[in-house]
Amino acid sequence: MPYLRLLGGQVAIGAAAIFARFALAGAGPLAVSAARLALAALVLLAFARGLRRLPARRECAFAIAGIALAVHFATWIASLEFTSVAISTLLVTTTPIWTEAYGVVRERRSPSLPFALSLILGLGGVALVATQRSAGAPPIAGHALLGDALALAGSIAIGIYLLVVRDAGGTAGAGRTPLPTRAIVTRTYAWAALVLVVVAGVAHQAPPALSDASAWGGIIAMALISQLLGHTALNAALRDFSPSVVALSTLIEPVAAAALAALIFHEVLGPGTIAGGILVLAAVAITLGANARNVQLSR
Repeated sequence: MPYLRLLGGQVAIGAAAIFARFALAGAGPLAVSAARLALAALVLLAFARGLRRLPARRECAFAIAGIALAVHFATWIASLEFTSVAISTLLVTTTPIWTEAYGVVRERRSPSLPFALSLILGLGGVALVATQRSAGAPPIAGHALLGDALALAGSIAIGIYLLVVRDAGGTAGAGRTPLPTRAIVTRTYAWAALVLVVVAGVAHQAPPALSDASAWGGIIAMALISQLLGHTALNAALRDFSPSVVALSTLIEPVAAAALAALIFHEVLGPGTIAGGILVLAAVAITLGANARNVQLSR
């Protein structure tokens, strides 16, 4: 069961891109993102047992995390209009490279050899992916580089989210009590939903028509399967596996997304894209592995 839970969680998250494609057929990316987060937040709030008040500074940090999460979903879901599912999902999983780069800059330390290697491999892989195209055309053709850039922006935004959440709620600071995962995601999902609803309204992006069963099916599947079941399964997996194992398992996501896209949308990746994808996945694996070793040494 632990292995099935870990694998199922990653497949559920990897399927989010497939669900998003169906949702985007009925609404713009901002409206789709807002609906996804709003549904997930409403479910969490319905089962919340009285969220306790936190100091204003800490609540502000969760609001910032929510804004970063909103940017992540808005940019990544938008990327699916311009590039293939496989490429979008691959690029959005490069987050560990950017968070490690932030650590190097913030701590003013020299880059380690594993990080330098992962950065070279990652940049080379992204360059290969950006110059090669999938045989399966995205909904809006001719803007593949824009789609790639949006996916990378989504990966950086989720990295910011993780860093802020780690400092505000994931670890105990001076005089600070760690919050349970449900309390954290309830706050951040709610803030992200609020931001996206406002931005979608300003951009005049309305949700899908109530009669559009396909689009609403994609949104509901993203909220319930990918957001709540998938991410909850990964959090539950931390009881049975080390954080490094769970982190490395995220490499399943682009593979699952590519397989599902090939089956459903008939996307076929060329040799150059596959080679670039392997380089990106190797870069992420090296970064995660080095981080795991550093954690063990610090203990």
